[in-house]
Amino acid sequence: MEDVAVRLTSRFGAQVEGWLAEMPAVAARLGSRWGLMLGEPFASGAASVVMRCQWSDGTPVVLKFSPDRALLAKQAEMLGLFASTGRVPAVLAADAEAGAMVLEEIRPGTEAEDLPPEFLPQRWGELLTALHSVTPPAGWPLDLRGRQEEAFARIGRRLSEPAIAARIDGATWQRAIQRCETLLDSQTRPVLLHGDLHLGNALDGGPSRGLVAIDPKACVGDPCYDAVDYVVAGAGQEGVEARCQRVATACGLDGDRLYAWAQVIAPMLAIALLTYSGPAPAIDELLALAGP
Repeated sequence: MEDVAVRLTSRFGAQVEGWLAEMPAVAARLGSRWGLMLGEPFASGAASVVMRCQWSDGTPVVLKFSPDRALLAKQAEMLGLFASTGRVPAVLAADAEAGAMVLEEIRPGTEAEDLPPEFLPQRWGELLTALHSVTPPAGWPLDLRGRQEEAFARIGRRLSEPAIAARIDGATWQRAIQRCETLLDSQTRPVLLHGDLHLGNALDGGPSRGLVAIDPKACVGDPCYDAVDYVVAGAGQEGVEARCQRVATACGLDGDRLYAWAQVIAPMLAIALLTYSGPAPAIDELLALAGP
């Protein structure tokens, strides 16, 4: 659990220590109530802890906790929006007060980045077609503009860190913001987006189900946005431009807009790679993409 504590402390601060200390007792209580056999934590992220569990009949499920109870409750609501597509995990139980929910475990569950790359564009296109077929709920309060404003504000605070400042200057960041504004102002066919569809958030659900998306940040906006993280992940591999062409064709998207979104997202991904000592060729390509 040490790595989990480090990630959660980085996100929420030292006050998360008390929540972590209470989590085993809360898990045991919920397990007893819901008839779960508790397993070990796995695949935990920066804002949550996920435990592999089983119902009493042996059905595999996952129990997800977060110290941000509002975030988890909103995520359960977002999963419900896409439930009819079969392309997100089903929410099987939830306790908003405890900040916990039970989800079906996706099998085999291989992350998209570990699947055969030659078939992935088509599978991504099928996933987007399913997700984007959902009509946005009337009055849904979250849109892509707000999502991007939050991301630029949160990630932009890191520009002063020495390792990042050495490679990314204020002009590059402002150029990305301006490009983003141009794209947002020219949206013509907004859809209900997953909103955070990177390769780690798409799992193999098997031949009959296809890719399954996890951890949505559902918002309304440009359909290209749900393909852009996959595109920029081509940096240092086949290249962003080549991947963009393949993905745009497979997903039925405007290739020029998708490439423009890649220019917006490039410095954000570069910051992540600089933070975790990512491959230099990928960083160099992303920074060139973010240039004038």
